[in-house]
Amino acid sequence: MTRLRHRFATHEFGELDVHVRSLRDTQEFQDDAGEASDLGIYEAQWALFGVLWASSDALARLMSHYDVAGRRILEVGCGLGMASLVLTQRHSDITATDQHPEAEAYLAFNAALNGHEPVPFTRTGWIDDDDQLGRFDLIIGSDLLYERDHPALLAAFIDRHAAPTCEVLLADGGRGGLGRFARALEACGFTRCAAIERHPDDPVDPLGRPIARFQRRVTET
Repeated sequence: MTRLRHRFATHEFGELDVHVRSLRDTQEFQDDAGEASDLGIYEAQWALFGVLWASSDALARLMSHYDVAGRRILEVGCGLGMASLVLTQRHSDITATDQHPEAEAYLAFNAALNGHEPVPFTRTGWIDDDDQLGRFDLIIGSDLLYERDHPALLAAFIDRHAAPTCEVLLADGGRGGLGRFARALEACGFTRCAAIERHPDDPVDPLGRPIARFQRRVTET
């Protein structure tokens, strides 16, 4: 059995300190039972869930001070779940999701590392329609648009789990799918709002991209 190598680090978000165990780099790989490959996650993509990206740091930093009071929150494609860990420290109503078979264990380990109970988690893919997640007031994610079909799949998944009034925040990784995602989400009744710029006191995001913001308001009858 392959032995994975890890890094441990403490990330500071204002008054919040979040301790995280991540994979050492994107070359790590362990799929002895073939569970990931059965889901279409092969060696080149396997470790992507378990390393920290600039966009996930930017989203977590925003969640350290964003107004989330009274809102049911969903993190999509959470990976290590940095934003979910920050929201847990703020005692928010957060549920995390990811398709990767190792994501839940890493998120639980990191929650325990910070002295918290496991973050509520559902393993699901964007084409799954039987996950029993329900609907959310705020849906967040970071660096999710890798493949050409991801914008449409992600928009449809969000639409299924968005409350009639819902806000969507996406820290994009700059892989070219944001425009298609925006159009797909707008077809679901969302409006693209002004992006959220980096706070001047935050560390510089090497990607230099603001966080995309969308909102939908539907009056139920």
